[in-house]
Amino acid sequence: MERCQEFCVNHEKTTKLKPAVEEAARLAPLFKALSDETRVKIIYALAQEELCVCDLAEITGCTLPAVSHHLRILRNIGLATSRKEGKFVYYNIDDHHVSSIINAAFEHLKEGKIHG
Repeated sequence: MERCQEFCVNHEKTTKLKPAVEEAARLAPLFKALSDETRVKIIYALAQEELCVCDLAEITGCTLPAVSHHLRILRNIGLATSRKEGKFVYYNIDDHHVSSIINAAFEHLKEGKIHG
């Protein structure tokens, strides 16, 4: 990786950017949630349609307790909400921005711009 040959800070640029960079650090919980393959599957599925835990277990191939664990994480950071209907609990994505991020990333993947 290339780097500067001499250390010289542009204080005008760094002073201007530093507050925004600190604010951006607040995105870490979102990206931490998105860093888990099962949670990405759950978020993608819920971005398409409201589903119960049983449906999500079938879709992801995970056990009910594992799906519940992931849903708890998503609820704790405000990404998913639930509603009870009789004996069933249905989950959905509470933030259309997150759905947009997932759908945009999926389009990016389809275009072959993500390798892995």
